[in-house]
Amino acid sequence: MEATEQEDHIADAGQFVAPPNGGVNELLDMGEDNMQGQMEEFLGPQAQYNEEEEERKYYRRKRLGVIKNVVAASLGAMMVYSVYMGLLQMQLILHYDMTYREVKYSNLGLEDIDRKMLMGINVTPIIGLLYTPVLIRFFGTKWIMFLASGIYALFVSTNYWERYYTLVPSAVAIGVAIVPLWASLGNYITRMAQQYYEYANYKEEHVQEQKKLPKGACHSYIIIFQSVFYLIFNLSLVFAELPMRLVLNSHLHENKYILANVKVCGAEIRGMIPGFNTTVLTNLPHSMLLIKVESVLMGFALLAMIIFLVLCGPAYRPTEEIDLRSIGWGNIFQLPFKHLRDYRLRLLCPFFIYSGLEVLFAITGFSLSYGVCILGLKKLWLLIVVYGLSSSVFSSLSLFLLRLPRWLCLLGGAAVHAVLIIALLAFSSKPDQPEYLGPLLVISVLWGLGTALNKTGVSILLGMLYAEEKERLDFIYTIYHWWQAIAIFIVYLWSGLPMRAKLSILLATLLLSCYCYCVMERRMAKKVQHRLPRIPRPRHKVKGYRYLEEDNSDESDSEKSVEEENDENIEEMPSADGEEEEQDAGTEGADSPRVWRRGARGQQHRWEDGHLQGAEEEEKQVVE
Repeated sequence: MEATEQEDHIADAGQFVAPPNGGVNELLDMGEDNMQGQMEEFLGPQAQYNEEEEERKYYRRKRLGVIKNVVAASLGAMMVYSVYMGLLQMQLILHYDMTYREVKYSNLGLEDIDRKMLMGINVTPIIGLLYTPVLIRFFGTKWIMFLASGIYALFVSTNYWERYYTLVPSAVAIGVAIVPLWASLGNYITRMAQQYYEYANYKEEHVQEQKKLPKGACHSYIIIFQSVFYLIFNLSLVFAELPMRLVLNSHLHENKYILANVKVCGAEIRGMIPGFNTTVLTNLPHSMLLIKVESVLMGFALLAMIIFLVLCGPAYRPTEEIDLRSIGWGNIFQLPFKHLRDYRLRLLCPFFIYSGLEVLFAITGFSLSYGVCILGLKKLWLLIVVYGLSSSVFSSLSLFLLRLPRWLCLLGGAAVHAVLIIALLAFSSKPDQPEYLGPLLVISVLWGLGTALNKTGVSILLGMLYAEEKERLDFIYTIYHWWQAIAIFIVYLWSGLPMRAKLSILLATLLLSCYCYCVMERRMAKKVQHRLPRIPRPRHKVKGYRYLEEDNSDESDSEKSVEEENDENIEEMPSADGEEEEQDAGTEGADSPRVWRRGARGQQHRWEDGHLQGAEEEEKQVVE
């Protein structure tokens, strides 16, 4: 009995351990259904995910990034010019002193080195129009700002070892970098305004389809960003005077000694300050003190380079930069000259020149021939600081252009300067007159007001005129700052002229600028067509799929018709306000989640069609 019961238990156990195949299949089916349900739940739309909210957060981050780029570019430019102007001022004062030259560099010829340095800084920029567009298109806007700031840092480093073969080549390099740096800065700030508009209006149809921006769409952002840039940058004049105030001022002679042979100041003098004493230092600064000052300046120059490199984002997408440089280097070289056929740029050229003349006159002519001659060398820093603070604070006045007409800024600054120039033509005094400190400070404040309105007004005006032409901005700002380089050269040449002759040239240029600007505004009000050179279509050597764009700029030859080939040979075409022109595909808005997904769904079909068309064309060419 016991054996029989054990056999039954064993049989039952065996039957339980080895279930029939049908039970295994049922378990597998249940497991597969469960796994598939979990996968669908994981990959399916989440109840907690809000696509519009995520897209809104994405574009908010993009807008904050644009603001960060504008502030970083402004701070970097301010640091670069604070270091450059502060070091150059200290260097020229030390080299001017005869005792410093004879004791430290008796047989070196510092006067000759300084003359050639100034020649390199002031003369070299006049050829900037020849190479600036090529450099910007080759390296890119951001990298030109970084490399140019590196050249300014190189200039600082050469002052550790003051020799002909260090100072003069670095000064020539500064002259080479001036126009590319400023053209890149102007282009960068305007591009940031365009990007901010795209991120703020990402739901608009023309933004999502990457079409040309409507006329005047981003003007308000251009006004705000240019005002912020000059508000920060003009502080460079303030920080540039720190070495003078903290280091050199305690080593300067009194006014009676420095101005002993000066007979007259102001409008009646010829040159800078005739009779100015060649010995201005009571005792020489310690070499270790000068090395410490130069090391601090070098540190800030390197910090500016890091700001440009790390904090400044790109002005264009990589695909856009490829398209910009793929129009051909010969075309890039010629286009700045062809843009001068636009009557708007031609009529603004006098204002471009005056914009450079008036700043250099305030820093050199007024500050030396009026300020130093009447108040003494120890008050030079005060005049420059007041001028810099004034131009920085009053740069915010350009924000009124959000509600007022744009001509008010330029003509308002011109009116202030015209009154001051006429007053300076009649103003002359004897040297060492401390009672004139108040009037001279008032003139510095008012001149800073005019400078702020002039600088911001010209940059905003160019941004408004060419806001929808992002592929032309580097050419436009190159022309602007090249004419300013011509103004630098003019100031270098007129250093020996009588003061009244300098003021007369300044006043004549100002009146001509106002007249030409009024003519330009009148023509635009009458809707006179302006001629813009045609930007050739980008031509890439690589065929096939490259970009997630509907209008691929890497088209194969089969996708171009004979009419398009003929159109590309046209050098220029008339353009009127509001006329739609060809726009490069691809803006930062294409990186958004919604646009990327919508473009990616149909991209595979376009890629396959492009390859099939390319293969058919190649076969036809082989047969022929």
